[in-house]
Amino acid sequence: MNSLERTLIEKAGYDNGWEVVVKSVPEYVLLASALHKAQARITKSEQRLWRLDLPIGLLTSELNREIAKDEPQGPFHASNDTELGALLNRAAKLARSLPNLPEVRFAEAVKRELSQTKISSTEVERMVRQRVGQDIYRQSLMDYWGGACAVTGIKVPELLRASHTKGWAECDSDADRLNVFNGFLLCAHLDALFDRHLMTFDESGQAIFSTRLSAENLATLGMITTVKLRWVSPDHEVYLKIHRKQFS
Repeated sequence: MNSLERTLIEKAGYDNGWEVVVKSVPEYVLLASALHKAQARITKSEQRLWRLDLPIGLLTSELNREIAKDEPQGPFHASNDTELGALLNRAAKLARSLPNLPEVRFAEAVKRELSQTKISSTEVERMVRQRVGQDIYRQSLMDYWGGACAVTGIKVPELLRASHTKGWAECDSDADRLNVFNGFLLCAHLDALFDRHLMTFDESGQAIFSTRLSAENLATLGMITTVKLRWVSPDHEVYLKIHRKQFS
């Protein structure tokens, strides 16, 4: 790569969640971020223009699921700078949302807020932890689901809710409460149904509705067509099993 190509890659990284240039040499550019722990290595691609290598594991498997590649652990390829930017952007959002990054951000934010609070009590700490945790959890779900409802794909933030599968109060740890797989980003009416255990999802992501909801109720709610998660992973299923036990 020449210096201009490396500069374009560095800019694409800076604009899409990879603001730290770890290394930039003719062979490759290595990018990172202060907001997550992943690193992205960009080289020339034999198949297209750019090749993107990410850490093997949950990040690559999640990105691969969205792109539906044949190679489960990468690498990823882009035909131009715009495609590279889109890949980097999605990878950065996933890297910020996947365990245990939300938990780390939560601990830092709670510590910062409590240090600025003059009143010290168990109740104040509980309220701070819940408020900060819910904000971070919502942002994590927004990142993971690309800012769109997990079922309908609607991208109107004001209509979307961060819905826990295993409730906040029922979780034994912050790791559980903030786990992006312990919930879904849902439109308000779907959130209400899910939160009250009037709707749940099976292993394939298909919605199951409570017998307490009549056909007329479902039709009025617009549930006359297939209601299904846009995707569901084995990590979601760990929590959905618990939710289905409470389903009524």
